Amino acid sequence: MRAVTVAPGVRDSLRLDDDWPEPAAEEGAILVQAVAVGICGTDQEIIAGEYGEAPPGQERLVLGHESLGRVLEDPSGTLQPGDLVAGIVRHPDPVPCPNCAVGEWDMCRNGRYTEHGIKGLPGFARERWRVQPRFAVRLDPALAPVGMLLEPTSVLAKAWNHIERIGSRAVWQPQSVLVTGAGPIGLLAALLGIQRGLSVHVLDRNKTGPKPELVRALGATYHTTTVAELDFAPDVVVECTGAPVVVLDAMTKAGTNGIVCLTGVSSGGRTIELDAGALNRELVLENNVVFGSVNANRRHWELAAEALARADQSWLSSLITRRVPLSSYADAYASTGEDIKVVLDFEQ
Repeated sequence: MRAVTVAPGVRDSLRLDDDWPEPAAEEGAILVQAVAVGICGTDQEIIAGEYGEAPPGQERLVLGHESLGRVLEDPSGTLQPGDLVAGIVRHPDPVPCPNCAVGEWDMCRNGRYTEHGIKGLPGFARERWRVQPRFAVRLDPALAPVGMLLEPTSVLAKAWNHIERIGSRAVWQPQSVLVTGAGPIGLLAALLGIQRGLSVHVLDRNKTGPKPELVRALGATYHTTTVAELDFAPDVVVECTGAPVVVLDAMTKAGTNGIVCLTGVSSGGRTIELDAGALNRELVLENNVVFGSVNANRRHWELAAEALARADQSWLSSLITRRVPLSSYADAYASTGEDIKVVLDFEQ
């Protein structure tokens, strides 16, 4: 079968292998026919050789962690042939740590977790893949065109779940949320905010292109100013850019009892001036909380599936700006700078 692979740590080693082995039975009882995989910045960084880890004893790593497929067989009886399914990306460490032992592998303490298409497990960018029943998430059939958005949505489902858990520390009646960044993560963060009945504001530097209209179609407000120039103090900030200046501005912009969730990952290597004392004073006196959130466990994947099923399907489809057939895989991984979400389509 065909599979998109890289040699981890080797820059620009991306290729399409035509004779990749069928998935081993040890990978899981459920055999899945690939429908599509979404492509994100993590894939680009692995292709650039910045990180990535092949499975033990192998030299190449199959890419793809934003999966969508149809069940071919499931002897466990968990799913039925034809069911639409996504594979959970992260698996618990083998020790396991206290969090992994109770299914909270997104909060792994020792870093020995594995991840499909990223760290120690083959990814989903292959024509067929296997998954264990507890790592398979069934999707509503109506999500067939957009189900590969489940993985990024699971990241935001976790973020919102933790925001709400932190908010329960006191009487909390949030009204407004600021989302910084209008890429796929930012737009999905805004979607989940709208579903919660909040007044959603999305800030991004793009004044043209599809992003402003996508935000407006969602019922949110689009801004192109800096965070500091906004004329309101949001109850919640979901930071999705990782840009250091934006991160710091977001931390100081939240209102009293505000919660700032950082989902963007900064690249580092840039130094900016910071009045740490003033920041500390503001966070303490305002009872504010700043926390980071990454990955998701099964509970969050299920919450994400419910959120996508409730969403406007035409709006979700609008997030996908390019669908590229497997035969043209290199085009899918070539960034144009104008895309929101690119999908590698296994059925074209």
